[in-house]
Order: sequence, then structure tokens, then C-alpha cells
Amino acid sequence: MATKQEQISRAQQATGDNESQSMRDERVHIIIQQLRLVVRASQKHSRWIEAQSGVSGAQLWAMWELFTAPGMRVSDLSRSLSIHQSTCSNMLDKLQDKGLVKRERGGPDQRVVRIYLTRQGTDILAGAPRPAQGILTHALHKLSDESQQQLADTLCQLVSVLDFGEEDAALEPLTET
Repeated sequence: MATKQEQISRAQQATGDNESQSMRDERVHIIIQQLRLVVRASQKHSRWIEAQSGVSGAQLWAMWELFTAPGMRVSDLSRSLSIHQSTCSNMLDKLQDKGLVKRERGGPDQRVVRIYLTRQGTDILAGAPRPAQGILTHALHKLSDESQQQLADTLCQLVSVLDFGEEDAALEPLTET
């Protein structure tokens, strides 16, 4: 049985106008299977993190960001996590209810709220599985700049063809917050 890489290589050889429909179909099947693996690996990792630490993968990533940059604002944290500010705020509510983060007003502008891990939050983070940012983010950082750019371009094309119409979905974590 051929490996996935051999299947992809065979599919890549069929290009241009002479490409057979069966080769296109094979390539589409390979892409769908690979996308499923990416999503399922991310979901499995998040479930494992939650079982080990009691927080979701997205929450653990948020805690990691707060550990590396204490006193972030919600807008800064949401940008770091690539999620919508309201989604981030809701996630922080849940973490605060668990006693893992605290919000503080301080400095000359009392409207600015800074977020910090509590001692309990730091303890959970210290014992939590790695990578705290999730396996998908970790894997993407391992790709070369060229591969990242090709993947970004191709995914943008795919999303454009999907005509999903819900651009805000890109600002929601893959897993429950």
C-alpha cells in the first residue's frame, strides 16, 4: 500500500489539461483526509489537555500568554490568541470563575483592565501538558516560511471558494472555551 506522500506525489504528477478526473478525485480525497487529521489531532489534544489540567486547550493557551506577558489587556490577549475580543472576554470570565486569573484596574487610566494569572492559575499552568499553545500552532511554527506562505495562500483560496460568509468564525477557537 502506498504511503500518503507517495499518493500525493502521484496526484501531483497529474497536472494541466490532460489531468484525469480520477487523479483529481484522488487528490481531493487525500486533502480531505489530511484536513480531518489536522482537526481531529487538535480536538484530541484539547480533550487530553482538559483531562490533565481541567481547562480547555484555548484556555491553557490564554493562561500561557498571560504567564509570558503579565498584565495584558483583553485586546492584547485576543490578538495573541487570534480570537475575537468578546470571545476572549467570555473565556476570561470562565477562568476568573475558576480562580485562575484576576482582572485589575490600575495606573493613571482606571478604565484599563489588566489581566494576571493567580497563584492557582500559575500552578495549573506549571503542571499542564505542552505545548500550551496547542499542537496546531506548534506544528505551524515548525514549518518553513515558504511552506507557511503556501499554506496560507492555499487556505485563503479554499475559504474564498467556500463562500462561507461567516468571517467572524475565523476569530473563534477550534475548541470550546
